[in-house]
Amino acid sequence: QVQLVESGGGLVQTGDSLTLACTLNGRTFSNYVMGWFRQAPGKEREFVATITRAGTSTGYVDSVKGRFTISRDNGKNTVYLQMNGLKPEDTAVYYCAADRATWGDQLMMSDEYRYWGQGIQVTVSS
Repeated sequence: QVQLVESGGGLVQTGDSLTLACTLNGRTFSNYVMGWFRQAPGKEREFVATITRAGTSTGYVDSVKGRFTISRDNGKNTVYLQMNGLKPEDTAVYYCAADRATWGDQLMMSDEYRYWGQGIQVTVSS
């Protein structure tokens, strides 16, 4: 089985930064396309960011472009989400997701990932 463990969430103020990390255990990390999603109270889960197997390409939802950066370290089996300029509307539970890539440059922006982390809370106060 694949296990994803997120860390790095917390309570911050508007304009602050946080970096989330997600470690994949049990499989070869470099074979997986990775993504970050979030779910705010009363709202549906939404795509945030994705990164290809080798970290050569990334994709983002428009609302976080220029503020969030997804990256990965395949030697550490870890994907990161650096979040800058946080806003109250970024408050959500953030989920890491993984899926076996069908081609090397694959990005996944849908919520159809095979594996999901437990979620980690990010709260941004005004």
